[in-house]
Order: sequence, then C-alpha cells, then structure tokens
Amino acid sequence: MTTLATTTTRRLPRGWAHLLLQVGFWIGFYFVYQAARGLADREGVATAFANGEWIIEFQRSLHSMFELTLQRVVEGSGFLIQATSLTYWLSQFAVVGLALTWVYLKHHQRFYAFRNTLILGNLIGLLGYVLLPTAPPRMFADAGFTDTLAAHSTVNHSSTFVAFSSNPYAAMPSLHALDALIVSVVMATVVRRRWAKVL
Repeated sequence: MTTLATTTTRRLPRGWAHLLLQVGFWIGFYFVYQAARGLADREGVATAFANGEWIIEFQRSLHSMFELTLQRVVEGSGFLIQATSLTYWLSQFAVVGLALTWVYLKHHQRFYAFRNTLILGNLIGLLGYVLLPTAPPRMFADAGFTDTLAAHSTVNHSSTFVAFSSNPYAAMPSLHALDALIVSVVMATVVRRRWAKVL
C-alpha cells in the first residue's frame, strides 16, 4: 500500500496537497461565481427581454435566424434531444473538470494559464450579465422557440439548485460556448496525435 501511495504521489506534479488545493480553489471559485451570477440582475427583467428581442430582430434583419431550423431538427429526434440535454450540462461541468485535471497531470506547465483563462473568461461573462442582461431564446415562445430542457430533461432551469445558482436572464455572452472554445484551443495545443487535435 505504501509503494502504491508513493508511486501515485510521484505521478502528481506537486503532490497531493497541491492537487487538493487546486480542486478546492476551483470548487470555491465555481460556487462564488454561481451565487454572484444568480444575484447579478434579478431586477432587470424588462431590460433583459428588450435586449433579447433586439437580438432576434437584428438576426431577422440579416436573415440569419438559423436557430429555429436547428431546433426543429433536434426536436424531431429523440436521440438528438437526449444528446443535447446531456451535452448542455456535461459540457459546462464534467468536460471542463476533466480537461483541467488532465492538463494538470499531463501538461502541468500549461495548467495555470488554462485555469486562469477560464476564470478570467467567466468573470468577464459575469460582467456582461450584470451590465447587459439578455433573456435567452427559450423565453421567446412568440418568436417560435421552445424550452427543450423544460420539455424533455429532468434537470432544467426550474430545478431547485439550478434556479438558485443561475441567473435566468444571462444568455449573453454564452459561457457554454466560451468554455468550450477555451478547452478546445488548449487541448488542441497540448495533445500530440493529429486525430486528437482535430477532435
């Protein structure tokens, strides 16, 4: 047992204490961020809807409202509904966490820049939520949108923890997209195999 513990410790770049510190740091940041995001702008409902409507009208003026067509395609397939529902939650939590852990263990010299970029991006997003609240498309049924998660997923924006820790009027900027972009760029630069870079 001692040999196993020693071998595992050698594989950790800076030991168990440092790894646990990083996990605690990230979890602490995440909960503080979620609480701040949830409290950021619960009063600006009218502004959030006005901003959302402006975006919809702007896209219509450019004839670029492809989201409705995409949503109809997804809604027509049980597989796609389940895949998008799982992806929505897992991409924000599990994928980011696994990527951070992998980079920490395998490419430790890149970890701090990766972690700090994610944190900075999320803080900038939080500023966007406070300064420019924007209702998400799922709240615009009159424009043709439906709330896919509410209709098909057991965990949705009305679930107790989600409702407490998130701001429903925080659609712009999309941190799902931002975190995915950051993870993709970092992973593409640290993996060696071409197929992994493409993935």
